[in-house]
Amino acid sequence: MLVLLAGIFVVHIATVIMLFVSTIANVWMVGSSNYARISTGLWLLCNRTCTELPVSSEDEASLKAVQAFMILSIIFSVVALVLFIIQLFTLEKGKRFYMTGAVMLVCWMCILIAVSIYTARFTSTVVFARNPHHGYCFILAWICFCFSFIIGILYLVLRKK
Repeated sequence: MLVLLAGIFVVHIATVIMLFVSTIANVWMVGSSNYARISTGLWLLCNRTCTELPVSSEDEASLKAVQAFMILSIIFSVVALVLFIIQLFTLEKGKRFYMTGAVMLVCWMCILIAVSIYTARFTSTVVFARNPHHGYCFILAWICFCFSFIIGILYLVLRKK
């Protein structure tokens, strides 16, 4: 049981780190131009230098929603990690990880909403770029989506042990 809890703890920390990286880095979409590699993220457009992301007025609300939900997912993931540590040492068996699992599933839902909006609105839209494709931050966000769901379910299953 201790090894299982340690494994879940390590995966949870890895998920938090990957969420930070995928939210902060600007490599959600990547393309190439005549001069250099172009990448866009949630915040900036980077060619040789990074500038503010040019977004049309109709897509601005979608981008703000993606940014907000990614930040919320980081917050909920960190809160779930703190709750896990607190509940591990304070609550008795059978009552331990209800809140941790619930908060982690809320984090999962925030990631799902953010990445789904980004996929629907911003896929294949790299300004002045040829051959646009997804960058590592987009892939990390989907990996965090899977990990947060698995961790949330495991917390709910482990409440009895």
